[in-house]
Amino acid sequence: MFELTREEWRERERIHEERADALTAAHRARARRGEKHPVWDFLFTYYSFKPSLLRRWHPGAGVTLLDASGEPRAEWRWYRPGDTNRSVTPDAEGFAREKPALARLIDIMLRRTASRPGQFDCFGLHEWAMVYRQSEHRHPQPLRLGQQETDEVVETHELRCTHYDAFRFFTPDAVPRNRAPLDRETQPEREQPGCLHAGMDVYKWTAKLGPLAPGDLLLDAFELARDIRRLDMEAAPYDLRAFGIDPVRIETAEGKAEYVHRQRAFAERGNRLRRALLDAWQGSSKLVA
Repeated sequence: MFELTREEWRERERIHEERADALTAAHRARARRGEKHPVWDFLFTYYSFKPSLLRRWHPGAGVTLLDASGEPRAEWRWYRPGDTNRSVTPDAEGFAREKPALARLIDIMLRRTASRPGQFDCFGLHEWAMVYRQSEHRHPQPLRLGQQETDEVVETHELRCTHYDAFRFFTPDAVPRNRAPLDRETQPEREQPGCLHAGMDVYKWTAKLGPLAPGDLLLDAFELARDIRRLDMEAAPYDLRAFGIDPVRIETAEGKAEYVHRQRAFAERGNRLRRALLDAWQGSSKLVA
């Protein structure tokens, strides 16, 4: 068990809050103005975690905060009194006991995904499959190639999506074009680190661990999701230049090469975070049955 004095943990908390505020400033400003953004709102709507969640610092499993028993966090979920007088600590054992299915799922999704080789031949075509042969689309932004040429891009490539939460938004005509059918039950067996959405989901799993995940890893995972989201939309079929998103033209050889180069870097970042999160969460004791 690692201990932080009140001065130490309050300083870490302050630094974390400043970093979180900087990461969410633009979104919070748009929200005050009632503005929507087709790229960045995803980080707060699909991942339904408010900026206030990012701002809340936690030390992570196995860390005791001294002189914290009178603080609001002493009443937060998944905290318990520490062994030292007036201390509190994240309740990793309580989380595992009360949320065994979630704990097991997070462990599986992090550990198995990190153990597999990445696949780098999908070229972001999942977004194209979501508009294939459809006159109405999920997003109001125009297609940069138009419908006919967008459909031709899909038809001249093999769809190789491995992520169910992207596949479930494929249009009916696109579903049978995927290399393999996907479903929720087999998602843990198909997830792989080359998938952009699997990389963004590291943020989801980190957030779901709450106090058991160190605050710096939560913000690192959010930054990874943010950076991946940009590439995801740069490679999408939509024309988003009005929002500062220049296209990565994956229908060309040059665009494919750029996409794969950046995809590989994200896979490496994602796996580093997966391993760091597992170490921080489970390093002090066996928490997953």
